Amino acid sequence: MAMSGVKLTESCMTSYTDIQKGKKNRYAIFLIKDGQIDVEKIGERNNGYSDFLNDLHQKDGDADDCRYGLYDYEYKYNPDGAESTFKSKMFLMSWCPDSSRIKKKMLYSSSFDTLKRAFVGVHKVIQANDKSDCAQDVVEDILRSTDRN
Repeated sequence: MAMSGVKLTESCMTSYTDIQKGKKNRYAIFLIKDGQIDVEKIGERNNGYSDFLNDLHQKDGDADDCRYGLYDYEYKYNPDGAESTFKSKMFLMSWCPDSSRIKKKMLYSSSFDTLKRAFVGVHKVIQANDKSDCAQDVVEDILRSTDRN
């Protein structure tokens, strides 16, 4: 796959660090603008998953648009015979709905590697092409599948 030549802005790495190390924010939404991947929106630490989806699912005119999302997901973990604890896992999502414009889809698909390589501490990478792929229970199942009981 040819490199798209898209670069990350400085603020992408800052927001990544704020979420990963600082635990300052819950999520960040990224878009490709003027040949760069840039931060579009930051989700406050007390924002929930539905806020994330609202910010992720944008329009390009009357068509659905593409975005990337980074989310620090917390859930209750009950290992066998031990008391439950909270786990936090970061996932990086590529939201490229089937209904979005073909040029957009190609751009976001070819540029996703740039983000994946930059965000080294991400536990899971999720490709979502349909709203059902982004549903909270679906995503949580994916994250839980890496737990060791």
